[in-house]
Amino acid sequence: MSWAEIGSEDELRELLGEVMPRAATKERVLLHERDREWLASSPFCLIATSDEAGNCDVSPKGDPAGFVHVIDDATIAIPDRPGNRRADGFLNVLKNPHVGLIFLIPGRNETLRINGRARLIREAPFFDDLIVKGHRPHLALVVDIEQIFFHCAKAFLRSALWKPERWGPDGLPAHATIIKDVQKVEESLEELENYYGESYAKRLYG
Repeated sequence: MSWAEIGSEDELRELLGEVMPRAATKERVLLHERDREWLASSPFCLIATSDEAGNCDVSPKGDPAGFVHVIDDATIAIPDRPGNRRADGFLNVLKNPHVGLIFLIPGRNETLRINGRARLIREAPFFDDLIVKGHRPHLALVVDIEQIFFHCAKAFLRSALWKPERWGPDGLPAHATIIKDVQKVEESLEELENYYGESYAKRLYG
């Protein structure tokens, strides 16, 4: 069977139909009190970026719930924590400031989506409010909000994401084994197992 590719908006609309009225009017540009409550309860978000050529990246960010700092009704800040130093998303932001964010709350099937323009800030008075376990971030992603809305629950309901009985984490090899299989690394499997073992969680903030 040959592929049938969609090549225009008209073709797409013919297939999907028109936007539902409630979905068409849900976009906002300022934080509502409900948005602030959601951000205060969210311990995890995904940040989508792209460079000037359109090459994309999605990076996860996580901290204790409420780690996102609300500067005002149109601006939020996301602290950076120690990582692998690739900085793929940050490098993209330097070339193209447009970002897309999805904020999750474990157990909730809806998500909060924010789109806007981002800046990298290395110092600001609000950094003192971003300290976790004694660690003050050396960098924050500040996002000027251009679009904000709540996204429906269908994807989470279809995937049963929060239902433990549907999980299968042991169906895949341990992370150390996967790294050894897919990357050229100098470390032995035992060394990788030690690195990603119990001490890994102790190095989250330093």
